[in-house]
Amino acid sequence: MNEQDKKPLVIAVPRELDDLERRVAVTPRTAVRLRQLGFSVHVQRGAGTRAEFDDTQYAEAGATLVDGLEELYAGADAVLKVGEPAMVPALGRHEVDLMREGTTLIGFVWPAQNKDLLARLAARKVTTFAMDAVPRISRAQKMDALSAMANLAGYRAVVAAAEAYPRLLSGQVTAAGTVAPAKVLVIGAGVAGLAAIGAARGLGAIVRAFDTRPAVKEQVESMGAEFLTLDFKEDGAGAGGYAKEMSQEFLNAELALFAKQAMEVDIIITTALIPGRPAPKLITAGMVESMREGSVIVDLAAQQGGNCALTVPGDKVVHRTVRILGYTDLTSRMAIQASWLYSSTMVNLLEEVAKGGSLQPNLEDEVQRGALVTHAGEVTWPPPRKPTAQDANVTRDKPLPPKQPDHGKKAEKPASPLWAVAALVVALVVGLAAPPSFLGHFTVFVLSCFVGYQVVWNVSPSLHTPLMSVTNAISGIIILGGMLQLTNEFNATTVLGAVAVGLAMINIAGGFLVTRRMLAMFQR
Repeated sequence: MNEQDKKPLVIAVPRELDDLERRVAVTPRTAVRLRQLGFSVHVQRGAGTRAEFDDTQYAEAGATLVDGLEELYAGADAVLKVGEPAMVPALGRHEVDLMREGTTLIGFVWPAQNKDLLARLAARKVTTFAMDAVPRISRAQKMDALSAMANLAGYRAVVAAAEAYPRLLSGQVTAAGTVAPAKVLVIGAGVAGLAAIGAARGLGAIVRAFDTRPAVKEQVESMGAEFLTLDFKEDGAGAGGYAKEMSQEFLNAELALFAKQAMEVDIIITTALIPGRPAPKLITAGMVESMREGSVIVDLAAQQGGNCALTVPGDKVVHRTVRILGYTDLTSRMAIQASWLYSSTMVNLLEEVAKGGSLQPNLEDEVQRGALVTHAGEVTWPPPRKPTAQDANVTRDKPLPPKQPDHGKKAEKPASPLWAVAALVVALVVGLAAPPSFLGHFTVFVLSCFVGYQVVWNVSPSLHTPLMSVTNAISGIIILGGMLQLTNEFNATTVLGAVAVGLAMINIAGGFLVTRRMLAMFQR
């Protein structure tokens, strides 16, 4: 069969089962992109209605409309969803059971909370990519659905707070008197927190923010908010850009800070989450009672229990005139925008996975392996953790276990020391043949390699990405080295030094320009 006779892979887009879920996994706009990639897009009728995309728009985009879910899944090579698969009440069957063996599923799966679902998917031999498990690294930013949704949720949280707050957010000077601007406290300065800061500042509020990661202080202050600090030496930066669980002493100091702020601010927006664990309780009932009348709490961690002790997930609670919003569908309330952004991240992932007319994950690719949660009948989550320098230090500190004799195998030959002897001979020959000044220069070179490595890789990533911080650190070292070579004499050394300084300065300026543009995305 030649390439022209091959049938295109079928992408199935079902209607979401959750009544609160208004988003759709593929919009008419991204359906066009999928068709350009060579896929055939099949959409269940009414899949985009709650996101205000009607069936006619999908038909105009070249998608095929399918009536029933059974018919849709029967011919699908890949299924794109928003929420995790669930029971279909009308059919009395689970969505996973409707899929063919070998189908590829892409969507939010939440593997840490859905172990039974992973087992069901593995038993059905479904290859599953969890959009919530995409590694939060620079190369995967275009596939980072969590950040895209968190950005919208942070913005929408401020809109919900403004709607519930019975006063003005911005300050006003009127003939009747002066109205002070509202004070907003944002707990957690991740993507959602930064979006909330930008929206609140845009509405004229005074914004304060707190985060366990000191590295985000510059980002918060660059957006015009006050960063609250604790006199406590503990860094909350965890793996993958998330915060880690803190010590009890730190939590006690943190709660004392929040108790003081609760009596001063009008609106609190909480975003604190630790992956795979219930949301930490940061706002106690006593803090709620200490807030002034008409205050508002928006709990973005409500889906995992909430950061406020009085939060009711999915509902609004009024406690002594304090409004506590535990809405879990803030992103769905912006279904048009949210659907397009979410769908774009999925298409970007498909571009990585689809190679040679098939959907075979590349297990050597860090992004694909990180998002892959089931494959070939096995649960593949969590992915193997990459060893770090800290792991290597721990390994060196541990005593080696006694080697057990293996009589069934031939004894391995010890490593040959010839390479060490050869290196020593080369060093001696070079040392004897080289001019006297060479040894001093060579010693400086070796030492500078060690010192430079430690300096560069110990730079704290205060910017948006660790890559930006590392490249700027390297450029700074290059500038210092180049400046040392600049003299009044015109020779090759001086020219090369000047060129190195110029190029490194361009790199640093570009790094700050990119960072500025990234921060501008959160500003009005």
